Amino acid sequence: MIMKKALSRRTLLRSLGAALPLPLLDAMVPALTPLAQTVASPRRRFGVVYVPNGVIPGQWFPADTGSSFTLSPTLMPLAPVRDRLLVLSGLDSLPPAPPGERQFNNHADASTRFLTDVTPSRTLRAGVSIDQVAARTLSADALLPSLELALESVDSGMSCDFGRSCVYTGTIAWAGPTAPLPMERDPGVVFARMFGDGAADQATRLQLKGSLLDSLVGEISGLRSRVAAADRVTLGTYLDSVRDVERRIQRTMTENITLPRFDRPAGVPESFAEHARLMFDLQLLAYQGDVTRVTTFMLGREFSGRTYPEIGVPDAHHPISHHQRDPVRMDKCARINHYHVSLFAEYVNRLRDTPDGDGSLLDHVTLLYGAGMSEGNGHVPRNLPLLLVGGGSGTIRGGRHVRYAEGTPLANMHLGLLDTLGVRIDVHGNSTGPLSFD
Repeated sequence: MIMKKALSRRTLLRSLGAALPLPLLDAMVPALTPLAQTVASPRRRFGVVYVPNGVIPGQWFPADTGSSFTLSPTLMPLAPVRDRLLVLSGLDSLPPAPPGERQFNNHADASTRFLTDVTPSRTLRAGVSIDQVAARTLSADALLPSLELALESVDSGMSCDFGRSCVYTGTIAWAGPTAPLPMERDPGVVFARMFGDGAADQATRLQLKGSLLDSLVGEISGLRSRVAAADRVTLGTYLDSVRDVERRIQRTMTENITLPRFDRPAGVPESFAEHARLMFDLQLLAYQGDVTRVTTFMLGREFSGRTYPEIGVPDAHHPISHHQRDPVRMDKCARINHYHVSLFAEYVNRLRDTPDGDGSLLDHVTLLYGAGMSEGNGHVPRNLPLLLVGGGSGTIRGGRHVRYAEGTPLANMHLGLLDTLGVRIDVHGNSTGPLSFD
């Protein structure tokens, strides 16, 4: 590749109804050229993972701060990536209520304010969320500006807060003050959006157990002949991952033909864990193939009544989050919190093990994980449970627990986070200045 023209970073393998983006290959970086270092620099990515109904703070927050902190019971699954983990405490989500309205600090407020730093109005109005602020810069030349994903639907029969629209509890992403973004929970639809020239063609192929890779055999073979051995290994691993996700979605569609579906789309697995893993894997593929650089993902919506019998919690999540200090209920909530972190940790480990440029995907992503209320028992909006995970392309120094002064606005963290992503704005919600992570 020293003398040859490099492959474009935007190379797509195309066939009828399919468009497959590629991971970063050495063939996209011609050696001994002035631009080599710039081209080789991987893209910055930003992801958000939201969990509902608060946590059990005593099981979540480490007792000590600094680099010598001990992982709490809830965060223990993240031990393998402790050096990429930044635990944040002391941040409050208390932006003022809209003019003429009361401040309730309820579930609708928790999910809406988590990224917008604006208290929602009764008239379906909030603010732009930071993921969308970041997407305008980070995904300016990506195939998709962003992906908004969830495991539960907004119309699944669960109640909403104080007469507020159920939209508030069903999304955390807002393109504008009156533009909430829908969260997609069907992995098949997400796959079709990421890899299809036409969603209908892709959905049909998935249902017929065909593969988009089958229609790209010639293109893939031609690419393999043009790249070096190392790139062929990278390409093979990536294609195997794409096919694995595709087959898992197809298996779910086949199983759901005979199973009672209720409000569950054909591509949604019955198992919570498999559903979560599929959605996490789709995000990994989206980063690896540079489909998008910004994702938001709700492991559950506020007011979630999901049960977790697989971990010994047959109780509905929301009711037991109002535990009234009952040790049995608190233990069950802590188990749910730990389970969510465990699934997230699996995803983080996969990011760590996926090469990307001069490091791994985990090196070049910043993930914000947390909840919009600290404790569900009292809908507490202070001292939110928050994690930053990933290297942020060298901008985030992990392996620490940082406790901020009491009353520090969550919005200040958002400004500081956007700064690390190379996105500069002066104010967001009730911010008073960007927070430092040092």
